[in-house]
Amino acid sequence: MEENKAEATQHYPIRDEKYWRVIAGRCLFALGFMIIGHLIASFYPMTNLINAFKAFGDTLGLEPAFGWMLLAGFVAQLVDGALGMGYGVISTTVLLSTGLNPASISGSIHTAEMFSSGASGFSHYRFGNINKKLFKTLLLPGVTGAIIGAILLCYLGEAYGSWLRPLLSVYTLLLGARILLNAFRKKNESRKVKHAGWLAGAGGFLDSFGGGGWGPLVTSTLIAKGKTPRYIIGTVSLTEFFVTLGSALTFFIILGTSHIQTIAGLIIGGVLAAPIAARLAGKLNTKTILIAVGILVIVSSTRTLLKTAGVI
Repeated sequence: MEENKAEATQHYPIRDEKYWRVIAGRCLFALGFMIIGHLIASFYPMTNLINAFKAFGDTLGLEPAFGWMLLAGFVAQLVDGALGMGYGVISTTVLLSTGLNPASISGSIHTAEMFSSGASGFSHYRFGNINKKLFKTLLLPGVTGAIIGAILLCYLGEAYGSWLRPLLSVYTLLLGARILLNAFRKKNESRKVKHAGWLAGAGGFLDSFGGGGWGPLVTSTLIAKGKTPRYIIGTVSLTEFFVTLGSALTFFIILGTSHIQTIAGLIIGGVLAAPIAARLAGKLNTKTILIAVGILVIVSSTRTLLKTAGVI
């Protein structure tokens, strides 16, 4: 016992010394970075740097909307990666203002989301937010549903999918209310999820055909069953990469590639936000995630219902 105590007391000074060395190193790095930045700004003012970026953008032929797509991709992936849903809703809202047709919007979003969800899934994997058994269950049905939905959207168009959105919105609205109730319960008991494969297939189909639905349907249902939000969000985000990959490849084969700048802006913004969002999902407590997911689902579902009714 005495030897163990002696060893423990010997380890503490070493650990503390390493800790303060790291702190000192970071402070020195920050100081050096500030000095270098000041020197650069002295010889090359910030206004010149901004003008240089503008000139570089003009050389590449970037449109003014590229910046908005960059911001939309960042915000959409930040919300989606942290809460397991929201990318399609936010991105679609922005792209609808550009006047693109539904198939082009869905194709652009899924092409961009393929990269951002890949970065998000990898980040969740690194932070240990993945349930491998659930991932295997969701993977194949989700990809199959996404491919079928993309094919039907390209050949049948928007009209046949309009009646699915209100039904999905009513379902997710009820799920959002249920999630909020679970957030304020003293003990949230976990229940077994039946037919998770069919759930993934429906989510993949609606995501491609209806312009969104993977996160609101799959994530909401699994969380409402009392499953741990952190692992649900991480697993659904990783599966989403393969779902969007199947959807994007289908759109590419049928429609080809267009709106490159729109896709590039969404990709860059999404990839930048992915690791931040995955970190947030691991840090937020269960109650906070449940409340945020519940509110997001209710707002999104209500907005879709009001839009279908012609109120907005």
